[in-house]
Formats: sequence, structure tokens, C-alpha cells
Amino acid sequence: MIWLYGGFIVFILALLALDLGVLHKRDKADTVKAALGWSALWISIGVAFSGVIYLAYDQHWFGLGTAGAGQSGGSAMGAYLTGFFVEKSLAIDNIFVIAMIFSALAVPARYQHRVLFWGILGALVMRGIMIGAGAALITRFAWVIYVFGGFLILTGVKMLLMHDDSGDINDSRVVRLLRRLMPITERFHGPRFLVRAGTPAASAPAVPEGPVETDRVVAAARKGALLATPLLLALILVEVTDLIFAVDSIPAIFAITTDPFIVFTSNVFAILGLRSLYFALAGMMDRFRYLKPALAAVLVIIGTKMLAHGHLKEWLGAAFNYYVMAVVLAVIATGVVTSLVVTRRATPTPA
Repeated sequence: MIWLYGGFIVFILALLALDLGVLHKRDKADTVKAALGWSALWISIGVAFSGVIYLAYDQHWFGLGTAGAGQSGGSAMGAYLTGFFVEKSLAIDNIFVIAMIFSALAVPARYQHRVLFWGILGALVMRGIMIGAGAALITRFAWVIYVFGGFLILTGVKMLLMHDDSGDINDSRVVRLLRRLMPITERFHGPRFLVRAGTPAASAPAVPEGPVETDRVVAAARKGALLATPLLLALILVEVTDLIFAVDSIPAIFAITTDPFIVFTSNVFAILGLRSLYFALAGMMDRFRYLKPALAAVLVIIGTKMLAHGHLKEWLGAAFNYYVMAVVLAVIATGVVTSLVVTRRATPTPA
């Protein structure tokens, strides 16, 4: 199994290296049209991998699908696709928060893709650790699955009742703590996350000079210290955001299947295209006002499915994950279509 996971991770790293090192080597913002194209490509790759899942579990490559009662290729593919679309749907809410972070810190558009790339790489590591821990807990303590289910329902209800009051990011506890722990410049220094004090910084002409550096930064600069830039601050906040959202999304995927390989691969492919999806949606965030209630409903549905797993399997049969996937996609589609229709009617037509 080590070779299986190792090979998959090497494949994902190759895709990421191709994405940043070749296809997006230059620092520039994607157009909406290009971002939609890249998003479609990443989603296609994620969906196409379901064929690999089918063959691997049908032919029992590396012993897949032989544990316990066993799992057929069809049921494994259904679990993978359901998990993939559930995780992709929940990632949309993550995008909204990332857009708020970039706006609050005034991150230049051409450097945002670099933050998202390294943010996704860090998210893969964190989620891999969390999935491993979650699988170990469920294997050892079967009742944990019901705790996850109840947690998802409570989270979904909280999302429905919670008012969207984000406040000022710069006044948040995380930002204040980071500013105490490390000196952060007030200016962007090109695409750099760190700059050495006393070395000429390569700021791009389009990046505003910004206010005078704080006393602490100036003091550190006199010592020739390594200084963090606002781009590193944005990266850390993106990582913290993903960690918070992973607390919801990881239990959600375990509601679909407890097979660690399906959980890991569907989660990875769901967040791989997050960078392109961000640029595709960033310009029209305000048009998806009913998407958050739809995502909250998805969490409640998945939590209920987790609690009633045995009854649903008995009632709907072994392919019940396909029914769950259809319901999730219908809820998300309803939220998106309703949002677009309502906001279009509310937009005043030019005279």
C-alpha cells in the first residue's frame, strides 16, 4: 500500500509542478474564460480518475477492495464520485473566504495564483494527516462515525442560522498573533514571501508602495533579519482557512466511505482545481447569495446519511451512494441557479 500512495502522490506533485512551473510560470492573473477552461480540465481529470478507481477495485490492484466484506469496482467508483462532488461543492465556500482575505490584504491579482498554489500544496499535506487520523479513529472506535454525523448536522444548521459578518481580517486574532510572532513588511516585494533586510527588493511597478514600515520591522531591518511580506501573511491565512474547512469536509467524506484510499484521492482531486475555480468565481461572488444555504443543506444531508447509513443501504441497495450524489448535485445546482436568477432580476437595467 505504501507504493500505491507513493505513486499517487508523485503523480499529483507532477501535475502541480506542470501547473505552476510550466503552464503558469509567469505571474499574471487568469482571465475568467481561461480560468473556466482550467477548472473544466481539473474537474475532467478528477472524474476520469473514477475509471482508475473502478479498475483498481474490480481487479483488486494492490489488494484494494478485499478488506472486510470487500468492495466491487462499481460501488468504489460511486463512492469516489460522490465524495469528489461533495468535497468540490464544499470547497466553493472556502473560495469565498479566500477572496475576502485577498481583498482585505490587497493582494495583487498576478500574485494570487502563487499563494493559491502553495496553499493547495499545504492543504494536501494537512488533509492527508487528518484523513489518516480519521481512518484510524473509525477503525478503532466505530461509534466515531456517529459523532462525525452529528457534528455535520450541527455545522449545517449553524451555517443556516449564522449571519455573514466577517469583520476586518487585519483585526482578527490570527493576524494580530502573526504580527507579534514575526516582523511583516507593509509592502509587497514582488512575488516573494520572505525578504532579507538590507537587500534591494524587487517590487513590481504596479504594486503600491504602501505605508511606512512599522517600528518593529525597521528595528529588525537594522539587524539584517529575514522579513515576512504580506504575501506570506496571505498564505498562512489561506492555510488556516483550509484547516478550518477541513474540519467539516473530512467528516463529510467519511460519511460517503471509510475506505482511506477513496477518501484521500477524492479529497485531493477536489481541491486540485481550487486555484482555477477561484479565478473563475472571484469576480462574481456576490451573485451566489443562496449558495451558502445550499452548502449548509448538503452538510445536513451528509450528516443524516452518516447516522442512517445502515438503513439507507438496506433501503436503497448497494448503489445508494449514487442517490446521495444525485441529491447533493441537485441541491447545489438549485442554489446556484436560484442565486443567478434572483441577482439578475435585482440588477437594474441600464437606461
